[in-house]
Amino acid sequence: MIGSSSKRHIAKAVTWRIVGTLDTMVLSWFITGNPLTGVKIGLFEVVTKMVLYYIHERLWYRINLSKNGIILESRKRHIAKTITWRALGTTDTMLLSWFITGDPLLGMQIGMAELLTKMILYYLHERVWYRSNFGLANRETRDLDKSISENPGNKQ
Repeated sequence: MIGSSSKRHIAKAVTWRIVGTLDTMVLSWFITGNPLTGVKIGLFEVVTKMVLYYIHERLWYRINLSKNGIILESRKRHIAKTITWRALGTTDTMLLSWFITGDPLLGMQIGMAELLTKMILYYLHERVWYRSNFGLANRETRDLDKSISENPGNKQ
């Protein structure tokens, strides 16, 4: 049976992949001038990015940024996750784009274009999911933790 945190991570992976694939397809189309190339790159990424994103989520879930055994969620953590994911995602996009187009320069152009768009979109995605209760066993613990992290002098 899949645990609640795994269900959440799978749901996050699916929603992010929809947003990310659409972004990749549009950027690849504009850069190459060929909508079919954009579709090809986007479809290949569905597979590679879903696997990479799930692994990334599980690793970050295990990173112990905690206070009194409670995992801290904060904007700093979301920014750190954004940066590590974007490094992994951009590398994957550049390699796939190079492979599909046969042109390493196009691969680099597509990957570099995604740096800005994907970081903004990923950060917004993380913030939306942070507000969601889906797959969380105990929201009150997280809300208490948020209160403590935002007001360190006010320990309840």
